[in-house]
Amino acid sequence: MTPHILVIDDDAAQRRSLKTAIEALGHAVHVADSDQAGLEVFRRHRNEIEAVLVDLSAPERAGNGFLRALGDLHASVPVIVQTSEGATHHAVEAMRAGAFDFLVKPCSIERIAAAIDSALKFTRSGSQGKPVRRARTGTVGFGDIVAASAAMGRAVELGRRAAQSVIPVMLEGEAGVGKEMMARAIHATSERSARPFVTVNCAVIPHSLIEGVLFGQDSPAGSGEVPGKFSEAEGGTLFIEEVSELPAHVQTRLLSVVQGGEIEPAAGKRPRKVNVRLILATNKDLIEEVKASRFREDLYYRLNVFPITIAALRRRKEDIPHLARAFVERFSSEQRLAKPLVIDASALALLTGYDWPGNTRQLENAVFRAVVLADGPVLGERDFPQVMAHMASVRASGDTAGARSAVEVGHAAAAAVQETIVHAPNPAPTVESPAPTRAAASGDLSANVIISTDEAGNVRKLAEIEEELIRFALKFYRGQMSQVARKLGIGRSTLYRKLKDYGIDPDDPQKHAA
Repeated sequence: MTPHILVIDDDAAQRRSLKTAIEALGHAVHVADSDQAGLEVFRRHRNEIEAVLVDLSAPERAGNGFLRALGDLHASVPVIVQTSEGATHHAVEAMRAGAFDFLVKPCSIERIAAAIDSALKFTRSGSQGKPVRRARTGTVGFGDIVAASAAMGRAVELGRRAAQSVIPVMLEGEAGVGKEMMARAIHATSERSARPFVTVNCAVIPHSLIEGVLFGQDSPAGSGEVPGKFSEAEGGTLFIEEVSELPAHVQTRLLSVVQGGEIEPAAGKRPRKVNVRLILATNKDLIEEVKASRFREDLYYRLNVFPITIAALRRRKEDIPHLARAFVERFSSEQRLAKPLVIDASALALLTGYDWPGNTRQLENAVFRAVVLADGPVLGERDFPQVMAHMASVRASGDTAGARSAVEVGHAAAAAVQETIVHAPNPAPTVESPAPTRAAASGDLSANVIISTDEAGNVRKLAEIEEELIRFALKFYRGQMSQVARKLGIGRSTLYRKLKDYGIDPDDPQKHAA
């Protein structure tokens, strides 16, 4: 049976583009130019329509009236809302009113297709309350990674490519973003999937012991050698977490292994060949560690062959509703509940509006607590008291910077979407609206002018002009660091160093933008 999708958009060109793109996916499409017209179409075809895509980009409308009207019709059809990069708070409000998912423009056809596919699955099976039970093998694949946002989608695509080779992979990102899950997915998809996947966290092992843990050591009782992690991972993958914490002498020994493929044992013993694929992780900027002489430069270039950056959860808000639903489903299954819990729209909106300093791990823990302590079949806002308390304190204090995620969450997601669309090797067709930043910039030429002389008529210092240009680029490209570095013609590490020199916080560059 062909799925029927209702598209509501007041822009005729966008309607035509969406209709063509969605029909190419094999779906039947109904179109409407307003909420009211959309309701009329839905009333006529309510037994056929399985998902609704509605645009919320126009600042004068939030679209919640449409959602409430659907509720009055007792319709449980999932609604996907589209929003522009400066109006994502409308999407959060729509989620509170019952929206299933949201997209930030411009977005690729692939992202639209994924959202529609999730909505169709919800329509056909999600409401039946059948938990999906993953086999408890510990195997994690790329299909288990939530990648609704373009930033995470790009990371997953890079991970798939990395799985086809044996070169070292460097996973960069804050604590809790999911680096180990990515490493496991790379291993599980590689030719080494049948061999061991071994992990070691350098941050939790004393410096005096880490060398023996990695490379092995003689038994204290004199009964032979105690094998290290390299030996355990023979033929498979060794995942070294927080590699920046390795002491200098262990870095030297690791370099010799990477260069020669051999472990130098104690004196009097022959070197031992190793066949191990290395995946490394760090939450620090390793190039800054190199500059500070805390990490060997030659080792850095040996290990940083295939870097993959996993963005912080606050930078990819689109993933939060999907992650929350997945965690609720998983924990419901693990708690052996007769019927899985569901999470209501207001709770999803609350979670999406929060910045999650602990990233995915913190969200996972919050959902686990809510599932374990749940009093009924539905999780609401009150099941997340810590998040509620934080958001309430932010509102009470009038801290607009702290509340940024609830009102301006689209900037980073939109920039990441643009990054994926423009720079993907085989970019998918794109349905997008005009770029407001460029339009605004062209409408105010003075905002683009950098003055070359000071008030006295003397040429300004180069550093002053450079700082001003960097601040302008941060604003123009909405804090998307890869885009800023590329357009300025410098490396990311150089950009981060300059941000530090000029006192610009790389975690929130927009706060300091011109």
